[in-house]
Amino acid sequence: MTRQDLINQIKEKQSFLCIGLDTDIRKIPEHLLKEDDPIFAFNKAIIDATASYCVSYKPNLAFYEAAGIKGMISFEKTIQYLNDNYPMHFIIADAKRGDIGNTSAMYARTFFEEYALDAITVAPYMGEDSVTPFLGYDGKWVILLALTSNKGSHDFQLTEDNTGQRLFEKVILKSQQWGNQENMMYVVGATQGEMFKDIRNVAPNHFLLVPGVGAQGGSLQEVCKYGMTKDCGLLVNSSRGIIYASKGNDFAEAAAKNAKALQAEMAAELNKINI
Repeated sequence: MTRQDLINQIKEKQSFLCIGLDTDIRKIPEHLLKEDDPIFAFNKAIIDATASYCVSYKPNLAFYEAAGIKGMISFEKTIQYLNDNYPMHFIIADAKRGDIGNTSAMYARTFFEEYALDAITVAPYMGEDSVTPFLGYDGKWVILLALTSNKGSHDFQLTEDNTGQRLFEKVILKSQQWGNQENMMYVVGATQGEMFKDIRNVAPNHFLLVPGVGAQGGSLQEVCKYGMTKDCGLLVNSSRGIIYASKGNDFAEAAAKNAKALQAEMAAELNKINI
């Protein structure tokens, strides 16, 4: 998916919602445990109920790997279902990979060739040769961790060098020598608030993947105030607040209700910039 394809979907749906498929078999409705593949059954119902309100899905690999081979089969079936039935959605592997070059090349092959995903989250700590293998695929995206939403993000990401430049700024500026706004995004947590202004100083036009709205307490309006660009420039993720909206038989309907409400808030924000 190209940058313009993504922008077109945002305009058409009046949404920049990404739904995180962080599917934990211990949290899904009990009646689904009777299914041959409970995780896939849950994902399929959530996807069918929410697809009209979002432009992106983001399965988190840890939740599938935790279930062993069965979990990875569920992951593969989920991706195949999305590719077959919702091909215009932007599908992100939340895998946080990143290793020496030949290992990263295998990760890239896995997610871009084997699973035909649009994007993957990558940890940039090991530098250029751990990231560039992911950038060798036309139409595919790398989403680098930059300034995350967790409490521990301050341990390293905000440390300054002797010039006063913070680590997250160094990561963003350096990485723009490897990729560009057509194939690279950055993860910035919704809980960072006004820090989005600092992000936009070093990445004025790149798309940002923004977790932390909803269960983690981030404000959509604050994210938009400081982080939105003329092309929107945001994919805002919600996971638990949507997919676990109910533990009953109405879980899919409850997810749709919450996704629709968030989409309506996003439409209002897009209207402010005439999108």
